[in-house]
Amino acid sequence: MYLTWLVVTWLGSTAVNAFWDTSPFFFFSSAPISAFPKDVPSIQSAPALTQDVTKALFDCPSDTYIIATQPSVNGEDFASRLSAPHLRRYVNREDDTVKASYSIRDVLGEFGADELQTMLEKRCRAGIMSVDASSMTPLHMHALTGSFAIIDDMKPRVIRVEFPDLPTSIHERASKLAENDVFLSSIIDILPSSRYTVIYTTTPPSADIKPALHHVASYEMEESFPSGFHTDLKRDFSVHKRNDGDNTTLVDGPLFERYQFFTPGLFMGLVVLSILLSILYVGVNGIASLQVSYAAFDKDMGPAAQKKSQ
Repeated sequence: MYLTWLVVTWLGSTAVNAFWDTSPFFFFSSAPISAFPKDVPSIQSAPALTQDVTKALFDCPSDTYIIATQPSVNGEDFASRLSAPHLRRYVNREDDTVKASYSIRDVLGEFGADELQTMLEKRCRAGIMSVDASSMTPLHMHALTGSFAIIDDMKPRVIRVEFPDLPTSIHERASKLAENDVFLSSIIDILPSSRYTVIYTTTPPSADIKPALHHVASYEMEESFPSGFHTDLKRDFSVHKRNDGDNTTLVDGPLFERYQFFTPGLFMGLVVLSILLSILYVGVNGIASLQVSYAAFDKDMGPAAQKKSQ
């Protein structure tokens, strides 16, 4: 019994760590791209996602491609509405320029940003521009604007934006993520062309800060309920409006698109249930395999039994 408890505990911790090793992905474009699957998966491998994005941009639908990389984050960092409001607005298509968007909460592995950049260079003949967001502040945005002014508007370009790692404190992480969100929105606002595509990639936290984040996330939340991710940011709805007043209108659509049913808790429960069912099967099979002859229950009437009774 003790061994079974150890196995169940180990499997449960493995399932939780599997979700801590994933990070979200966001994509939005001013072009009406329809190459992504309609059924958004809750988890996807990075190579498969890279292939889908490469296929979606193979025909060069934009003039500017922004590949932003935010390391050391997971889905919990984007749960609050205040963490990345501009990114949320773009992904929800609340901006009039956005015609297509796509997002996945859990991506397993590192997205192939270099592979995508190489494809855009060869296929679209795009120039490369790198922006180090760790050394940029809102006061330096005029310098960034000037760098865009010297670029030929007729030539496609790839802008690589590298954000720094987020701090370990939950409040500092939210504040820094909001600053990076403003920085990315400022870049979009000063683009010389309205034809743009943003690929927002992330990487999960490193192993040395995972325990600290897991401890803080258990009691410090920006919201009243610990939802891993808002459905309106995870799912891609074409037309919907959010009402912040007393009356809240639910998003139209099927039930499985409005709610996330396959959660980490449900995954752990299924794993434990499979172990318990296997133990029950072995026990029932063992009891059913017992073979006892009917003669074992008959009274012994032999000479030895009669002599013993006398």
